[in-house]
Parts: sequence; structure tokens; C-alpha cells
Amino acid sequence: MNKIPNRQVICEVLMEQAKTDRDIVVLCSDSRGSASLTPFAEAFPEQFVEVGIAEQDLVSISAGMAKAGKRPFAASPACFLSARSFEQIKIDAAYSNTNVKLIGISGGVSYGALGMSHHSAQDFAAICALPNMRVYVPSDRFQTRKLMEQLVRDDRPAYIRVGRNAVEDVYSKENTPFVMDRATVLREGTDVAVFACGEMVFPAKQAAELLEKQGVSAAVVDLYCLKPFDRETVVRIASAAKAVLTVEEHVPTGGMGSMVSQAVGAECPRKVINLSLPDAPVITGTSKEVFDYYGLNAEDIAEKALELVK
Repeated sequence: MNKIPNRQVICEVLMEQAKTDRDIVVLCSDSRGSASLTPFAEAFPEQFVEVGIAEQDLVSISAGMAKAGKRPFAASPACFLSARSFEQIKIDAAYSNTNVKLIGISGGVSYGALGMSHHSAQDFAAICALPNMRVYVPSDRFQTRKLMEQLVRDDRPAYIRVGRNAVEDVYSKENTPFVMDRATVLREGTDVAVFACGEMVFPAKQAAELLEKQGVSAAVVDLYCLKPFDRETVVRIASAAKAVLTVEEHVPTGGMGSMVSQAVGAECPRKVINLSLPDAPVITGTSKEVFDYYGLNAEDIAEKALELVK
């Protein structure tokens, strides 16, 4: 089992790039440890800024540094970054189209036992609603690396959400198909199309393998880029299937499922079912316990898909 969390890969890429690009700056809100960015702070102290527990300042300071020619990457727990700093993201990053990369760590229900105050189950809907903001949810360490290698080179704002724990590998070092801002099709299928993002991609992939054993052809699409939304790929894959299933670590309103439903409903009407966290405070527990409780695991995804194609 993989033991390297996506947040660690983010630090590795930033350290590699900071060696030759002195404009890369990392900012944290008392979160260098939980963001796995302590090695960066120790290796590049002049390119690291600690703002303390002040997430709104984190975003605004990052925007100011970007306007001064720096390339800031600001890391903070996704629950606080996306909610407490929403106005700063809206004005200082999105409206101003400022080159600030916002890294939401411990996203979704990573802080499971701490309850709703520490869950970021509404961030897709909130940040995707902002003009100029891009939203990315990488599914494993290999895709995270590919994404970060692209983001360190461009000059536009973005929000990247990663979980706290290491996740199973969806891809491999030798085989990580990646095109910036285009969904990755893991497998084609003619019975049901399964769209997933972030930590839900691996169980979606497992579910397709279970379905195959039962004679059901399931497509699986990794929608790591929620915005820009790859409407073309979504419509193509959905058009080839009889029904559509979306799986996400987010509430049912305004997230990936809503986006897929809009695209499918407008261009290739199919029945669409969204598996997600509930529109309510979720139970407390580990990520796995929460996922299992709400049917966000391979077995339950496969069962729901079977119901769709019966």
C-alpha cells in the first residue's frame, strides 16, 4: 500500500522548482507540519512565510506577493481556506485574476473525528462559482506530481484540494496519462459511466473491476479538473452508456455530480445518480469509516451501478 500522501508530493515538487526559481514562495497558516511543508521551510527559509492562524491574511498576503512578481503557493486546511477566506479568494485572487495557488490540505472528511467544523464538503461548489478560479482534485500521488509540475509554470489562480492521508495508487510512475484541464478516461464502458474525483477515483476503479466480473461494462473517468470542466469528455463517455453514476467526497449540491448532471441533461439525457456525502453534518470517524457509512466504497458503488443497469 502507498504510504506517500499527496501533500508530501506537493512539497517535493515545490522544493525541486524552488532550487532554480527564487520567486517561488510558500506560505502557511500555522500548518507547515500538517501540509508536509516543513522540509521546504527548512531548506528555503527565505522563500517561506508563516502568517499564523490567519487564513484571510494568508490569501491577501499571497495576492500581494504575486502582484510583486512572486509565485506564491498558500497552504492551509481546506475547511478554513475555502470558507473563512472566501471573500479574499473572491476579490484578491479571482476578481483580480492573481497568480495565487491555494492548496487546501486535509480536504473532504480527512479530519473525520473533528466534525463539521473541520470538514470541507462544500468547497467544490464555493470555489468553482468564482470567475477565473480553477479547481483541481488529484486522485493519487502520481497525478498530483503531474498537476503541480504544470501549476508551477503558469500564471493564473487555482485551488488544489488534497486529503490528509496517503491514498492507493490509481496510476503508476511509468503510466500516468495526464493532459492539463482534460479528464482522464481510465476505461471505456457501454453499460454505466462512472465519474469520480479525488479519493473516490480508486474505489470507482475497483467497482468497475467488480462489475466486469458480473458482465457489466463500466466506464471510469477521473475528473481531477472540476474547473475548467471537461464537458466534451463527459458527454462522450456518458453518450456511450445507458446510465451515469457520479462519486465524490462532497455534498450533493453544486459539486461534480451537479456539473455532470447539467452536461448530460443538456446534451445526452441519461439517468444520473450522485453518490456523495449527505446534505447534513456527517458522522464522525476515520475517512474509511465515513466512506463506508455513506456507501462511498467499491462494493457499494458497484451495487448502485448494478441497480442502474438492471
